[in-house]
Amino acid sequence: MVEKTFTVIDKTGIHARPATMLVKAAGQFGSEVNLEYKGKSVNLKSIMGIMALGIPSGAEIKVVTKGTDENEALESITETLVKQGLAR
Repeated sequence: MVEKTFTVIDKTGIHARPATMLVKAAGQFGSEVNLEYKGKSVNLKSIMGIMALGIPSGAEIKVVTKGTDENEALESITETLVKQGLAR
């Protein structure tokens, strides 16, 4: 299991468009990929789960991956968050 914490910098937070990009990035891997916010954890491969968290700008989130390709999955999610200007 590997994990990384991020701060959301997108002024509108994690809404539908970025959630879709994250689901697409996470879906490429066999590992379990979860997003944690305020003590709640959801499957990052579920757009409804992500949207239900209502993550605003400035929020601290954690991405946790577990499985055979966990490092690659975390790297891909990190790249998506940073390149899209969603989090740092």
